[in-house]
Amino acid sequence: MALKNIFEKIISSGSIFNNKQVLQANHYPSKILHRQEQIQEIAQTLAPALKLEKPSNLFIYGKPGTGKTLCSKHVALELQEFANQKHKPVKTLYINCKLRKVSDTEYRMLAFMIKQAGFKVPATGLPTDELYNMFFKIIDKKKQLLIIILDEIDNLVKKAGDEILYNLTRINTELSKAQISIVGISNDLRFEELLDARVKSSLSEEEIVFPPYNALELQDILQERALKAFKKGVLQQGVIQKIAAIAAQGYGDARKAIELLRVAGEIAEREYSAKVTLQHVDKAERKIEHDTIVQAIKAQPKQGQAVLYSMLLLDKQHSKTFYTGDVYSVYKQLCLKTGLRPLTQRRVSDIIAEFDLLGLINARVISKGRYGRTRDITIDLNEGLKKELLNLLARELGF
Repeated sequence: MALKNIFEKIISSGSIFNNKQVLQANHYPSKILHRQEQIQEIAQTLAPALKLEKPSNLFIYGKPGTGKTLCSKHVALELQEFANQKHKPVKTLYINCKLRKVSDTEYRMLAFMIKQAGFKVPATGLPTDELYNMFFKIIDKKKQLLIIILDEIDNLVKKAGDEILYNLTRINTELSKAQISIVGISNDLRFEELLDARVKSSLSEEEIVFPPYNALELQDILQERALKAFKKGVLQQGVIQKIAAIAAQGYGDARKAIELLRVAGEIAEREYSAKVTLQHVDKAERKIEHDTIVQAIKAQPKQGQAVLYSMLLLDKQHSKTFYTGDVYSVYKQLCLKTGLRPLTQRRVSDIIAEFDLLGLINARVISKGRYGRTRDITIDLNEGLKKELLNLLARELGF
């Protein structure tokens, strides 16, 4: 079909969507369902700021898509608006620590916070101590309470270390007018294991854990979005229930559920279908799984990519189970070709375990008696995806 005909058909067929924006990741819903308890807890923890009393530092944990960011932003926005109305010197600052050029280094994080306060900082060049002094002087110019929300705080610690957290919590002892409270949000329930003991003692004061959504809660959330997103009668009976069940099995991730509904709608529209069917949900699930795997592999460091490439090569050669030692032998050869410095076999074994957790491989620990333990490894991805990943990794590694 000529491109012109495709474009004409799209225009003439109309749209099954009313407002696709409500299914986008950046949409801020007018109503937050099934999270009132957590919203109340966050609000009660931060409310002392309105009396210019430093709130306890707060850590919010939970799996992806359980509403941590949404609820934290909601409370921060409401708190800021109320403080402005009452002329209270309270300021909230939200920082997404997953964004590049924001939290890659201690310097960049400080520079970002200073810029948010309205001051210019060179991208590089100043000593870190000078940036701390600049930040200190800026916030201590007047009596105020600053609440810093660090979303995906584990990414900050992994990239830049925990020194900045220690300094931010200790800075209160030196401030004469202002005070700082930290709200950390993390998908990693073991995040505190990354922290130095002195940081733990000065940082962790209050904790809130967000549970996964169950299937019924996800149905409510999807129904709320679908009413605004789609034209009446577009969704086939059972579509909402099926998506909710899929998402509930995958750790109750509302974000993934909403994405699945959107992609199913886009596939239906692409096929010029007047309805979103259960078959469209199946196609959307396969597409999202594929895209997620590809993005996860692109985000891997070179060492991780080399380990996965070694496993895919072994799978292609043997089409059956192989072992940690086999992976390490192929990996060392790849390192010679790519100029990578080989990791130890123990570290490679850890990387294999990480890929197992991601669901890219199946790695079962088995005992070999006095010869120690190893992993037998299989790759259950479909052949088309395996071939695509081999080509992707070959490009990433420079073959």
